[in-house]
Amino acid sequence: MALTKLERRERIRKRIRKVVNGTNMVPRLSVYRSNTQVYVQIVDDLAGKTLMSVSSLNKDIAAVAGTKIEKAVLVGKLAAEKALAVGISVVKFDRGGYLYHGRVKALAEAAREGGLKF
Repeated sequence: MALTKLERRERIRKRIRKVVNGTNMVPRLSVYRSNTQVYVQIVDDLAGKTLMSVSSLNKDIAAVAGTKIEKAVLVGKLAAEKALAVGISVVKFDRGGYLYHGRVKALAEAAREGGLKF
């Protein structure tokens, strides 16, 4: 029986989450992408708390006209700035079952350039 795209992504996501767990010292940078937007959260899984979040719906990013990849780069840079301001410099990257390609890759590379270490 063939899996749907959603079922396949969910299997991959569970496989990733077995390995990638965020702690207070090294939180998890979680990526979610919809058809039009991209969302990032930095999560402490032990406490079950979201430490910081950024999305392409942010007023500064939404005002900029550009492709979805360009907006993902802006989200990555803003996420890195906010994380460094909160005192987070090292994170574990959770691609959320998406391929490391396109918007997810652009976001990750922008976050690295912004100063986050994966």
